[in-house]
Amino acid sequence: MSLDDLLADLKAGEIAEMVLLRPEPTPEELNSSSVMDEDVLEEYRKQRASHWGSEILKNPKDPVYPLMKEFEDVVSKDLPSQLPPDRGIRHEIDLVPDTKYCVRRQWPLPREQCEVIDAFFAAKAKAVMVRESKSPHSSPTFCVRKPNGKWRLVHAYNKLNSATVPAQTPIPRKDVLLNNMADCTLYSALDLVDGCYQILMRESDIPLTAVSTPSGMLW
Repeated sequence: MSLDDLLADLKAGEIAEMVLLRPEPTPEELNSSSVMDEDVLEEYRKQRASHWGSEILKNPKDPVYPLMKEFEDVVSKDLPSQLPPDRGIRHEIDLVPDTKYCVRRQWPLPREQCEVIDAFFAAKAKAVMVRESKSPHSSPTFCVRKPNGKWRLVHAYNKLNSATVPAQTPIPRKDVLLNNMADCTLYSALDLVDGCYQILMRESDIPLTAVSTPSGMLW
């Protein structure tokens, strides 16, 4: 196809997608200025972390410090050592009819992740927020790094999600939210620590959320 034919078809809307292929660049072709130095990246991470939640309470020079200090009881980085009170609202999981067991086997993990996972569940069990399970359902657990260098626990609920009837509650569009915030001068955001552990489950759905750990436990 000639360039003229390509442009004509493109203008007529007869081409829905284009893919540009080029040889893999050599190291000499890479722009070294686009590669961030590791020390610079680490400093950037520290600067971002200093503006997150309870970290602001450590810096009196931060303009938000007085406000955060006033309400420091609600920005604690530590969860309450008990289940939240029953406020009449519980998370529910509705399965597709005829769904059997949702099981995905736990895979091996590095020792560091195993220690983090065991410590996490030991703390949650002490707070009576989790309990040992004999559920026929099971989803594996693993960790991913947070921007601040700490570990985030993740449960691979792929099979459970696939067997769940999806809620059709509409999610707000970003452009609509931005339009609604026009002319506002104060903005706030809320991020719950381990938010999934701060919401009670419908009693009959608790077995569906059972998770395994590399040490052989089922919670």
